[in-house]
Amino acid sequence: MEIAVLALGCFWGPEKKFGELEGIVETEVGYCGGKMSNATYKEVCTGKTEHAEVVKLTFDPKKISYEQILDYFFEFHDPTTLNRQGPDIGTQYRSEIFFNNDEQKKISLNKIEKFNDKFDSKITTKVSEIKNYSKAEEYHQKYLEKNRF
Repeated sequence: MEIAVLALGCFWGPEKKFGELEGIVETEVGYCGGKMSNATYKEVCTGKTEHAEVVKLTFDPKKISYEQILDYFFEFHDPTTLNRQGPDIGTQYRSEIFFNNDEQKKISLNKIEKFNDKFDSKITTKVSEIKNYSKAEEYHQKYLEKNRF
């Protein structure tokens, strides 16, 4: 199994969408990329921790590749808006790919270069090494499944 950590706005929707894909074994929402190791939702919402809301995916590379996951990443959100997705505004809603090895970094940078021509505006997605990941509170896990509207 491998891991992918992606920031694409509020983590509830992406967790549900990625969880429906064949090859995704487990989803978890959390916070990544900030200054502290155990961030909470309340702290992240202040913008002071520098964390992004992320979805952490455990996937079977024999069924879905990291490259395919990034294709969905660019389909599931607007990577051209800085620190914003729809009505959600703030640095915690930024577009960012967190890599855990050189191969993921290379694939991520290549995808951004490839997709830059497909959008009207320049992609603002950052590519960074996984830093200070912490699992979000339990009430955020599988939120849309627990709270059907």
